[in-house]
Amino acid sequence: MTDRKTLLLAFDELLQPTRFTDYGPNGLQVEGQLSVRRIVSGVTASRALIEAAIAEEAQAIFVHHGLFWRGQDGRLTGWLRERVALLMAHDINLFAYHLPLDAHPELGNNAQLARLVGTAVHGHFGEQALGCWGELPGGGCSLAQLTQHVQQQLGRSPVVVGESQKAIRRLGWCSGGAQSFFQAAIDAGVDAFLTGEISEPQAHMARETGVAFLACGHHATERLGAPAVAAHVAARFGISHSFVDIDNPA
Repeated sequence: MTDRKTLLLAFDELLQPTRFTDYGPNGLQVEGQLSVRRIVSGVTASRALIEAAIAEEAQAIFVHHGLFWRGQDGRLTGWLRERVALLMAHDINLFAYHLPLDAHPELGNNAQLARLVGTAVHGHFGEQALGCWGELPGGGCSLAQLTQHVQQQLGRSPVVVGESQKAIRRLGWCSGGAQSFFQAAIDAGVDAFLTGEISEPQAHMARETGVAFLACGHHATERLGAPAVAAHVAARFGISHSFVDIDNPA
């Protein structure tokens, strides 16, 4: 068993949230009971995840996407009220880390994506250096081969813009909704860029520059970091941890 304050210090020490300018508050978003014996991790603090944590009798939830974001008007109504009410009624702590969880060099979403693809981080690009690039082993592969490998590893078919036989040697990637990083990835000299989502401009940019674009799912590319960090911290304090993957087609 450990306590809420000790967990918060451990998460902050590991993820260093003060290094980032983020879209919402990192750290403890909803305060629950002091003693913690079990953590449930997930991608998003959805009602389904909160209900799963209640069923598992967890005292803490650790997520990538928390409840509060820049631009919200701050009123606890509708779906947001229902989520907060569940947390408060069951005295559950909610810890959320956004960009710091993407960026952790060993446990973060981007580091985990690198291992999944079979490369390592050789450099960074984009806003707050969140984008990564690396050389694929063995001289690389074709875009078709890369697409097949990523599909097998993530369990979903990516949206791909590019010639299937294009040689991919240098890959750029950034988990989640990082389609706006595409130009920075191009400037970094990548042959392909992998992220979670694609918007209308990126399809034209890929065709006109010859740099392939793979949109592999926001959820799919960000379900790696939260369980890695939560498991690491849980093991440090000898408490129980489980990852609950609430499916999301986005």
